[in-house]
Amino acid sequence: MCAIVIANRTPENAVRIPDWVSDFESFRRWTFSDAFPEEGQFSYLDGELWVDLSMEQLFTHNQVKAAYTHGIMSLLAEIRTGRYVPDRMRLVHPESGLSTEPDGLFYAWETVRNGRLRLIETEEQGCLDLEGATDMVLEVVSATSVRKDTEILRDLYWRAGIPEYWLVDARKYPLRFEILRHTPEGYVAVESHGGWLRSEVFGRAFLLTQQTDPLGHPEYTLAVR
Repeated sequence: MCAIVIANRTPENAVRIPDWVSDFESFRRWTFSDAFPEEGQFSYLDGELWVDLSMEQLFTHNQVKAAYTHGIMSLLAEIRTGRYVPDRMRLVHPESGLSTEPDGLFYAWETVRNGRLRLIETEEQGCLDLEGATDMVLEVVSATSVRKDTEILRDLYWRAGIPEYWLVDARKYPLRFEILRHTPEGYVAVESHGGWLRSEVFGRAFLLTQQTDPLGHPEYTLAVR
């Protein structure tokens, strides 16, 4: 039986996890079933079933993800090296016992061609799973995901052999943006040069900045050079 961690417990957001979900394979069957919830975040993390039913914060999470989606997809329109996938796409790595939905990910065309990543498709539902190792994953830290993003996923993404883990925390200023590069000993943070971080995956440097919109709320830009 897997351990269950519920990041946000409220009666209004109650969800029932079937009794037969007890390991990686049964969790994966659940994600393909009609009984799988349409709302909430559900991850299997090497024996731990992680459930987060909290709402997404607009200014420190949702809009941060949007900045990365815009910045990276604008770059890919130019260099055409692969595909960036925003959130709500499941990434699985059976050898690591990992099944989760990153806040964003990127895979190069060659990564699919050489079999490091498989696009799992079903006749009825289309492509719902990416199986294997992507080239980059993005996680934006929220109040309920600190341990998951900074400790558990950092270890599991490394074990899965993902070359770069991009970790962002915009809950307070100054912003925290790290590109963690895969090494044999673990992930190592890329050195910052005036806030710019170079990605070997994209062959570019990136800078996250925060401005203020006309209503006084934060907005974000991911600059690329």
